[in-house]
Amino acid sequence: MILVLVLLGAAALFGIGLYGALSQQSLVMVMMGFELMLNGALLAVIGFWSQALGGMPEGQLLAILIMAVMAVEMAIGFALVVAVYRRRQADVTESLDTLRG
Repeated sequence: MILVLVLLGAAALFGIGLYGALSQQSLVMVMMGFELMLNGALLAVIGFWSQALGGMPEGQLLAILIMAVMAVEMAIGFALVVAVYRRRQADVTESLDTLRG
């Protein structure tokens, strides 16, 4: 694979995620935008790893670490969304004026 094409795909994923995170009002859609941004970063890391390191295990370990961070981010994010919804009955960002209880 050509590194330029992989990086273009990663930039496209990151851009779509950034647009999704900034333009949506639903908290779940904002989190999906963050997830797409992390997927774009992961694709760029894997592309650089395959070209620069030639398949050495360090790049694989970094990709697995990024996937673990993505899983933890989604779990914490959904827990926060559920907590905010239970406390304030708000599922969109517009209805949250402050994060204080």
